[in-house]
Amino acid sequence: MAEIVMAENVFKKGVILDLADMVEYSVGGVISKQVIKNNSGNITLFSFDKGQGLSEHTAPFDAVVQILDGQAQITIGGESVLLQKGQTIIMPANISHALLAVEKFKMLLTMIRE
Repeated sequence: MAEIVMAENVFKKGVILDLADMVEYSVGGVISKQVIKNNSGNITLFSFDKGQGLSEHTAPFDAVVQILDGQAQITIGGESVLLQKGQTIIMPANISHALLAVEKFKMLLTMIRE
């Protein structure tokens, strides 16, 4: 899997955002842009080139993944599902999960801390 490149935050408050257009694809890579981060949680925009992903890991909070473009295979607790543009899934806290770009895809990841 490729290293995640954290891009500079470019998100303005109080303006209309087209999130899918606000992160580019990187050949053979993954790009991450923080939309919001505070004590309550964070919202992060990602793009993954085909074949890239995030290896299996856990998180201490539920995470909501919204697919903005393309297709991703998401594995939660050993079970895989294929998500495409417009679909959303909630990854439960403390359950292993992984993501793989079946084709290049963009997603919005929202984590709310308890």
